[in-house]
Amino acid sequence: MSKFNKLISTSKVPVLVDFYADWCQPCHALAPIIREVAREYGEELKVIKVNIDKNRQAAAKYQVRSIPTLLLFNKGKIAWRGSGVMPAPKLKEILSQYV
Repeated sequence: MSKFNKLISTSKVPVLVDFYADWCQPCHALAPIIREVAREYGEELKVIKVNIDKNRQAAAKYQVRSIPTLLLFNKGKIAWRGSGVMPAPKLKEILSQYV
């Protein structure tokens, strides 16, 4: 957990965290959208995936109650939070406010 905290608090660019589980079908549907966003933003945005089954502590700390859940951290603070699958244009529209 400390590596995760260090990453989100010391990053010079916003960090998009995708909380997911391997068994979650909506998470599988969101995965290519997350990859597209990561490719498009490149060095302007860090994208990390957190498996809630392997990182229960992080999921509990950020009160992840449903998956997929996306959290956008900016300078160590939560700047935006969303749950469920959303189309790439909508996610990019949200991210463009912070990146």
